[in-house]
Amino acid sequence: MTPSFKTVAASVVLAAMIGVAGCSQDAQPAAGEPATPAAAPATVSPDVSAVRIGTLEATALRDGILKVPAADKMSPWANVAEVTALLTSAGVTDATIHLPIQPLLVRDGERVVLIDAGAGGQMGTEGKLVASLRAAGVEPGQVTDVLISHAHGDHVGGLVGADGGLNFPNAVIRMSAPEWAAARAGADAAGAGALLAAISPKVEPFLPGAQVTPSIKAVPLAGHTPGHSGYEIVSGDDRLLYIGDAMHSSIISVQRPEWTNGWDSDNAKAVATRQDLLERGVTGTRRIYGVHFPFPGVGRFQRVDDGFVWIPESPDQP
Repeated sequence: MTPSFKTVAASVVLAAMIGVAGCSQDAQPAAGEPATPAAAPATVSPDVSAVRIGTLEATALRDGILKVPAADKMSPWANVAEVTALLTSAGVTDATIHLPIQPLLVRDGERVVLIDAGAGGQMGTEGKLVASLRAAGVEPGQVTDVLISHAHGDHVGGLVGADGGLNFPNAVIRMSAPEWAAARAGADAAGAGALLAAISPKVEPFLPGAQVTPSIKAVPLAGHTPGHSGYEIVSGDDRLLYIGDAMHSSIISVQRPEWTNGWDSDNAKAVATRQDLLERGVTGTRRIYGVHFPFPGVGRFQRVDDGFVWIPESPDQP
């Protein structure tokens, strides 16, 4: 069953965090237990994909997929006829907006960094993140930092497990100060008080644009939520930008960046952010990581005629 996103359109704050305590997760090491070093990927799995960034090792981790009917009130794009036509022209035959969820694991020196925490099995998703993490050779207790792009449920739902405890008990949880302030302000309305109470002792807000780990810098990407952040990962001359929800669909958001999206809190800023990402993406050397783009989400933008298209890095990626 696909989830309803009506409340997400109107609010940044944790709309889909409600009920994350009901998600099923494996038992985790207790907080404070020593974390052993993260190993190299232990198994071959279709749910993990290696991403090289200079000398850094990163891994795309499949969590699940959101499926939104294009011609339904759940779609954030109100111009459903145009959306359906665009999807059809791109080879999508089921009139559905497919939005995978793939947090990114980065081994940054001694730090084991997870960017976003997935949906935790909520919102009609599969909740694969913990299994994918282990397939990449990392136990949840080994994660040292969780970087949050923004506080919507498909990015924070996996922070807390079925027992209300932290899924990554030894990790600091980092998000921008404006995002954290908005989350706390809207927690009661979103029904997320228990989750906020669980994560609050671990949250360390940062100023927009801060250097959050030795190789990762926060990049403000305005429009989706009050403190929405991308993350630029740099190693030598190589750089990868994790764009969070600055763009959702690799088809719609890229080919029609001017179309407004009901999930964005400030449409004018969101449109400007998408257009800037596209213009800079085709002229620079920076690669893009789309958390909702087809797995594993790595590629570049390319100019075509008077618009843009998404070019995946993997030759077999749709």
